[in-house]
Amino acid sequence: MEGIIIGINELMNISTLLFLVGGVMIGLVVGTLPGMNDNITIAVLIPITFGMEPQHGLSLLVGIYCATCFGGSFPAILLNIPGTASSVVTTFDGYPMAKKGLAGQALGISTVSSVIGGVISGFTLLLFAPVLAQQALKFGPTEYFSLIILGFCTVIGMATGNVVKSMIAVIIGLFISTIGMSPQTGEGRFTFGNANLLDGIPLVTLMIGLFGVTAVFEMIFEAVTKKTDGNMKVGRILPDKKLFKRILPTTLISGTMGTAVGILPGAGMIMAIYLAYDSTVRRLKNKVKNFGKGAPEGVAAPEAANNAVVASSMIPLISLGIPGNSVSALFIGALMIHGLQPGPALFKEAPEISYLLLVAFLAAYIFIFPLGLLMAKFLTSTIMKVPKDLLGATVVVLCFTGAFAFKNSLFDFWIIIVFGVIGFIFNRLNIPFSALILAVVLGKLLEKSYHQSMVLSNGSYSIFFEKPISLTLLIVSFLFIAWPVITGFRKKEPIT
Repeated sequence: MEGIIIGINELMNISTLLFLVGGVMIGLVVGTLPGMNDNITIAVLIPITFGMEPQHGLSLLVGIYCATCFGGSFPAILLNIPGTASSVVTTFDGYPMAKKGLAGQALGISTVSSVIGGVISGFTLLLFAPVLAQQALKFGPTEYFSLIILGFCTVIGMATGNVVKSMIAVIIGLFISTIGMSPQTGEGRFTFGNANLLDGIPLVTLMIGLFGVTAVFEMIFEAVTKKTDGNMKVGRILPDKKLFKRILPTTLISGTMGTAVGILPGAGMIMAIYLAYDSTVRRLKNKVKNFGKGAPEGVAAPEAANNAVVASSMIPLISLGIPGNSVSALFIGALMIHGLQPGPALFKEAPEISYLLLVAFLAAYIFIFPLGLLMAKFLTSTIMKVPKDLLGATVVVLCFTGAFAFKNSLFDFWIIIVFGVIGFIFNRLNIPFSALILAVVLGKLLEKSYHQSMVLSNGSYSIFFEKPISLTLLIVSFLFIAWPVITGFRKKEPIT
């Protein structure tokens, strides 16, 4: 408690508080821009924080990290374009809600769920960081391999009545993840002699093409075929009492799941949002029939989960010096710039900094709530007034600008066009994006974990069944796949 009081006193400094709020505002704007994300923004701003007081610089970065994750839900809901990778699943139900004239309600659910998820994670970081970080170390390459298998089984199991197409998407995604240099041999794979592909297909570029350019193609298709998206309206933003009670259990469960996944170094937001969404679909399948068509729980679950990952991903970093994901790894650089070493010693050498970080993650979401609601009202009403042709042109400019800003490569223009076409074809064939994206994100980690496990076991597959955590995850994975099949046979319904 003494340390927490120290952190609160540091945060109550008016200048520190202003930097935190400034970071939140920057993050909200960055999150709404396709191609921009917390990685890029924090990486650019870290050198700038060198001239600041440590308290000011770190508060600024914390605000950006928290708000960027939430800000990505705005274009996901309004335009079907996730501003960040963590908002992919939000498009499943958020955009259909917007098409029904419930854009404001969807953004309100996103805001409330994000704040609740962030607060759950923030309290966990504040109270249990050292203990939980030690538990996370029990996950080695074998456990990660089984966890990724569970992720694939989850996303395939989500595809009720569309299992075969989801499996096709997973296979395509795994193929895409192999493009580039082999992590074992260093040789190029499927690069076709093009040096631009040696680093593989960047996820940010892929996402811009798969969602942004595809959205433009869909606008053109609707104009040609005379189809419309319906009457999109803003409506009420803050959920009423009845709706809040409806989404609260989903938000709490998903926030807890996101916190648990975030503690595991390398698991990331993508894994958290798919697990949270799938568990929600399975838990409420008899009560909620419109998942994927505008279910409020379909927005609440991924938004609570991805924002819960934000603070919990800092648990292994602050406690043990091990980054939980790529963004928390950037915080190592931010701390070291100011002569601080993350890990257990940080609490002794600089308690005012370590506890400020813990408190700042919790406080950031307190500011995100009112600022997010204000932005939802302003941004939604503004976008609704923009003509479709001008909106399409704006999306094109943002997509190409975002793709070029990511690596300053003109070759990325071709990548986003190719994946825009792929996304359009997927839509026509009703093949889900979700399975493809999950496979692309986790493919490299799956390969790396597999080879490391084989080295540890001298080539024996028994290692996956000998370790309790790995075996448990594989059993759960089997149940995810087997249950829809068994249910389908019992009801005499096809699974494809």
